[in-house]
Amino acid sequence: MLRKTIILLLFFTITACGPGKKRRTYSKTRTVTVEGSKTDTSPKLNSKKEGRKNAKANAVISTAMTFSGTRYKYGGTTKKGMDCSGLVYVSLKEHDIMFPRTSYQMALEGQNIRVNNVQKGDLLYFKTSKTAKRINHVGLVVDVKGDDIKFIHATTSRGVLVSSLREGYWNSAFVKAMRIL
Repeated sequence: MLRKTIILLLFFTITACGPGKKRRTYSKTRTVTVEGSKTDTSPKLNSKKEGRKNAKANAVISTAMTFSGTRYKYGGTTKKGMDCSGLVYVSLKEHDIMFPRTSYQMALEGQNIRVNNVQKGDLLYFKTSKTAKRINHVGLVVDVKGDDIKFIHATTSRGVLVSSLREGYWNSAFVKAMRIL
């Protein structure tokens, strides 16, 4: 029984959030673009509510960024080790936003949005395996400039870091974007 448990934990560790060390190639390419980049980079706030949303998103992003460089640990939620959903969960919880703990459960919450409408604080969901039947990775959008969407997440190989949705691997693994703030 102990041997089966160890094998099961090893399997989850290997297949958890993010790409492994081996490179994957995909024959089908998909390009994600963000339309409507304006020269005026200052956000136009139509209401106080939008301003509060923006401030909340910046606060959540700031919390997530404090974990940058933290090593990957399956099920982790501390500076000693963290997984992708743990990063999002802790960052939201720090600002009194209650949210599910796992990426596939997180993907059921919020409002679906098109990738060209993504804003700071939105969540991006991925399937990081060709055989994955459900979402198994999540990232928090930290910046949108033109067609470049940057998000913070935790990968098994590099820990907590900021990546771009324009990167081939993440672009092809992308499933959907959700707004929660």
